[in-house]
Amino acid sequence: MLRRIAALRPPPPPRAAAPVGAGAALFSSKSTSIPQKQQRVRDHAFDGIMEVQKRVRRFHALYSLILYATAPTAPSRGGGSGAVSVPFTRLGALARRQLRLAPLDAGRFLLRHAHAFHLFLHPVHRMLHARLTPRAAAALHAEAEAVAAALPSASVIRLRKLLLLAPPHHRLRLEHIHLLRRDLGFPEDFAESIIQSNPSLFRLTPDGFVEFLPSPADPPDLTVAAVERARERHYREHRAPDSGEEDARFAFPIRFPPGFKIGKYFRIAVWKWQRLPYASPYADVSSHDLRSLEAQRRMEKRAVAAVHELLSLTVEKRTTLERLALFREALGVPKKIKEFLLKYQGIFYISTRGNQGKLHTVFLREAYYKGELVEPNEVHEARRKLEELLMISPQKANLDRMFTSMGREWDELGGGRRGGAELRDEFLGDGGGRKKHADTDGADSEEDSGVESLYID
Repeated sequence: MLRRIAALRPPPPPRAAAPVGAGAALFSSKSTSIPQKQQRVRDHAFDGIMEVQKRVRRFHALYSLILYATAPTAPSRGGGSGAVSVPFTRLGALARRQLRLAPLDAGRFLLRHAHAFHLFLHPVHRMLHARLTPRAAAALHAEAEAVAAALPSASVIRLRKLLLLAPPHHRLRLEHIHLLRRDLGFPEDFAESIIQSNPSLFRLTPDGFVEFLPSPADPPDLTVAAVERARERHYREHRAPDSGEEDARFAFPIRFPPGFKIGKYFRIAVWKWQRLPYASPYADVSSHDLRSLEAQRRMEKRAVAAVHELLSLTVEKRTTLERLALFREALGVPKKIKEFLLKYQGIFYISTRGNQGKLHTVFLREAYYKGELVEPNEVHEARRKLEELLMISPQKANLDRMFTSMGREWDELGGGRRGGAELRDEFLGDGGGRKKHADTDGADSEEDSGVESLYID
């Protein structure tokens, strides 16, 4: 009788499906495993770094075009004095063809960064030329010196640790390392200065691979990961009386971005994941049995440790997602590398700023505090000089003198399309604006007066 009455009752109304990406749907599960999909939370401190890097990338791109236009008489990229100059018409044409810039973008960038680029009317050719300022050339020279100073020891150890991250053969493609050379702090000729200069440590195969050669002179902590050192240091400094070693033995430093919602069950899942044992990223796990769910979870945590170690080897603790994907098979990272890193937003951060969202930069979150590196190095400090130079407002430069020296060559800024008048109105304005530029910092005018005599061919 009760069954008949229950059959006559109307079925309960279907529940409304939660929207994809809603915070309640992310942490409502009572499972102790970390959710596969999480809502991405922006961190403005890291995005602000990438806003500055947009100018740095544009600066290096235009400087490479200057060296390309003046080759083979131009010096090397790192140690150039900036004395070379190139006609702006040719520079604008190369920027439109190779960088795909708009007709006025190259001239607008050079004028907005007058502390890095100087436009002048060549006294012999009577054409508008572009060159680097002494401060920009000094910043590039300081970076080259910092990279050269790290060659004897730091760069060699960094490359050996990178090769050890690819067990069991410990070999990587030379072209992949070449794409990562700037992030690792290597010079342009690292194949000769690092690999071929140390035949007892590296071997360059005919098929384009770099192999690791064991040496008795290697330090005993060569295969010790950076997270293990940080974990041991943190445990010694902040050890609580009632805390067990099991909680810190396999733990990672985790700091979630502002606004990240942490539920009760998610917190439990993270706590269990921190206690999960895993193999070292330098260990050979090719013969391990991965059929069990527990083994797969340990291998996933080992992949997190491998990405963590690769980012720790970079000089600025960051690299692009595209370059990181080149080492995916060597590190044992899944194919969907972006979704894999988004699961661990407390360890990594992916910024999409730069190149209209097409560029993804992976940061090691523990290496930064309020947008600054916790442990800066010489290469990073040298690069900061160039970043600070590009962030100076153009109103603090002696633009009036530079514009006056151009004479009637304003149209060349538009690449032959008469765009110079538009740029002139944008940066000069009326007579009052021109007077304002002329009355700015006198030290800049003294510096620019020395630029003319320094750079005239």
